[in-house]
Amino acid sequence: MPEPPADDHGPTPDSASLIDQIVREGARKMLAAALQAEVDAYIAAFADERDDNGRRLVVRNGSHLPREILTAAGAIEVTAPRVNDKRIDEATGERRRFSSAILPAWARKTPQITEVLPLLYLHGLSSGDFVPALGQFLGSSAGLSAPVITRLTEQWKAEQRAFAARDLSGLDYVYLWVDGIHVNIRLEEHKLCLLVMIGVRADGRKELVALTDGYRESTESWADLLRDCKRRGMRAPVLAIGDGALGFWSALREVFPQAKEQRCWFHKISNVLGALPKSAHPAAKKHLAEIWNAEDKEHAQAAVKDFQAAYGAKYPKAVAKVVDDLDELLAFYDYPAEHWVHLRTTNPIESTFATVRHRTKVTKGPGSRAAGLAMAFKLIESAQVRWRAVNAPHLVALVRVGATFVHGQLVERPAETAA
Repeated sequence: MPEPPADDHGPTPDSASLIDQIVREGARKMLAAALQAEVDAYIAAFADERDDNGRRLVVRNGSHLPREILTAAGAIEVTAPRVNDKRIDEATGERRRFSSAILPAWARKTPQITEVLPLLYLHGLSSGDFVPALGQFLGSSAGLSAPVITRLTEQWKAEQRAFAARDLSGLDYVYLWVDGIHVNIRLEEHKLCLLVMIGVRADGRKELVALTDGYRESTESWADLLRDCKRRGMRAPVLAIGDGALGFWSALREVFPQAKEQRCWFHKISNVLGALPKSAHPAAKKHLAEIWNAEDKEHAQAAVKDFQAAYGAKYPKAVAKVVDDLDELLAFYDYPAEHWVHLRTTNPIESTFATVRHRTKVTKGPGSRAAGLAMAFKLIESAQVRWRAVNAPHLVALVRVGATFVHGQLVERPAETAA
């Protein structure tokens, strides 16, 4: 049989290279045309302004030296037109200058490439790998040196400090997830403990509320963070979700005593299984699932009794871990059924910080506490744009105003239901 034509096997290296060349040449021509149109419009706008001899004050003046710009299409050589502007600024007495809005004077990378660099660094690419990795991909290594990342980390620290001092009076967080995340510090003996709070606004959107470093998730560290948020205008959340071992709960009762408490089932299951032999884990998981995944609170309470009957005699410590925190474990059943899947665990924090842990494994941890805090802030900031709103976001506002939910459903007339 004759062999199939080469095209059936996909593009060859030569054809792929030709495609890149065509894309880059097309981008170069489009950019050159845009720059020329921008200069022509600028000159035309001041065509009537002339000197004492009747000569135009704003004219074309050749071209700048060619320079290379890194774009999403690769490295493009650009020759920008020059403008000779002889007008004098009356306020300063200095010559006016033409400044391109398309291509700033010292730009070497497009904003999209500038945004990609910190993300690649944060997600595990070492600063020393930028030149060989991106240089081959983009066709140039300009602007990809390690000092670029060093400058970025300083910028991240400044952004994190500004975020930590922002005004919260115009924001309203109805639900609040909290957790303490431990990160290795490469140049220090002790780990960095990040205190994280992620909230749900009244419109259902998730948002980072606060991020700071604390001392071993202590009550005082959490209290300092909550007091600072309250001082900056934060309202008390309706429901806070977190691990039962946190010092957060004592701090919450002190600063926002009106907030309700929900223990994280993800952490609770781990604690319960730790008090059981491994042979009992499969059956115990099913019993626990009957509790947190029950049809409503009444069915969950019945499932707790079944769990107590099955394990109470042999493993009283395991049962006590559930029974002692029962009200806080079942608190989510008093809210909209559509929100239960969000309120049972601190998964929004756990899933987000999986990226932080991956990054710290690659780099053996940040070099300092400030760098670790800034790195975590930028990771969450980049992940935040992909967070989706909670289910049935319109119900969040009803939770804030104190609407009553029974079996996960909104009760129109709670007084009649109680009677």
